[in-house]
Amino acid sequence: MRAAIGNANTVSETENRMRIDKWLWAARFYKTRSLSADAVEGGKAQVNGERVKPAKVIKVGDTLNIRNGHFAWEVTVLALSERRGSATEAAKLYSESDQSKKEREEKTALLRIERQSNPFPGGRPTKRQRRQIIRFVRDTD
Repeated sequence: MRAAIGNANTVSETENRMRIDKWLWAARFYKTRSLSADAVEGGKAQVNGERVKPAKVIKVGDTLNIRNGHFAWEVTVLALSERRGSATEAAKLYSESDQSKKEREEKTALLRIERQSNPFPGGRPTKRQRRQIIRFVRDTD
């Protein structure tokens, strides 16, 4: 696919660069490339503190700020991968800052506490419960 320039040890310049949306997908921050492209377009992924487009080319050493749902990561690109591998392989593509890890752990603990204090009510109401709700609404009108 990509030709090496000169001898076998020399790698072309394009080998050291990759689109940000493709890298975010390969690093498993988003499930699909279209989701990662939408996130970059929406400003949820920034390169070196700047908002970029999905076709932005990143290289090893770039710093990315990524937000996905409740969580945020500050990572440094260590490697590039054209393929999406396992989670352990994806974790080798970046290193996360200590501050980012700490903030995510705190956020996870906070969400866990909130979930315990406000449990899910149990799903959809049964037929009997729906009838009771309808009767209650009619009687209050």
